[in-house]
Amino acid sequence: MLTNFSFRTIVEYLPLFGQGLVATLWLSVLSFAGALAIGIIACGMNLQRSRLLRAPAKVYIDAVRATPLLAQLYFLYFGLPRLGFILPELVVGVLALSLNSGAYIAEIIRAGILSIPRGQVEAGVASGMTFVQRMRLVILPQAFRVTIPPLLGQAIVLVKDSALLSLISVAELTRAGQLLASDRFMPAEAFITVAACYLLLYYGLKGLARGSERWLGSRTVRSRA
Repeated sequence: MLTNFSFRTIVEYLPLFGQGLVATLWLSVLSFAGALAIGIIACGMNLQRSRLLRAPAKVYIDAVRATPLLAQLYFLYFGLPRLGFILPELVVGVLALSLNSGAYIAEIIRAGILSIPRGQVEAGVASGMTFVQRMRLVILPQAFRVTIPPLLGQAIVLVKDSALLSLISVAELTRAGQLLASDRFMPAEAFITVAACYLLLYYGLKGLARGSERWLGSRTVRSRA
């Protein structure tokens, strides 16, 4: 079955896959950092009593979660130039991933915030803290402990979604597989290698998620002791 499978070609193209793997890593890190910032802002707005702040956040979260990432990516790549905004492919890719994951992260953080006992929030209000101070000093530090595992799960989804950036010619991991398949007409070798690289990333993030769960569990036990 493997008589026509060329391991030599894979070895020959390993530098290209290595570059794609590194590009996927830093694109994912940049996109997740942006998504985290967007998610925190959207979550904070969504928790406000003012409809003027809550409504835009609600529309953004619902619109992103209700539409495919591919449609969002194509809108930013093809639609923004029609509106006068011309951005490089890398910027479009990071922006699309950040906006998409930011909506999901906003809901993850909101669930973590709502899990905090109401008494702690009221104590912050009684002590004269502003909303920003309560979020920064009381709510967010505790919420992040609860939300670290699901946030890492969303990071795994983001890494896999980054494969769509190959459709706008961003030189990441899947794009490296496309180049090999088109140069040598070897799609099996190309995309098996791509899949192996994504598995490597997946198990790395999964190990990080398990490590964080064990660390959080030990912290909880020590705090109760």
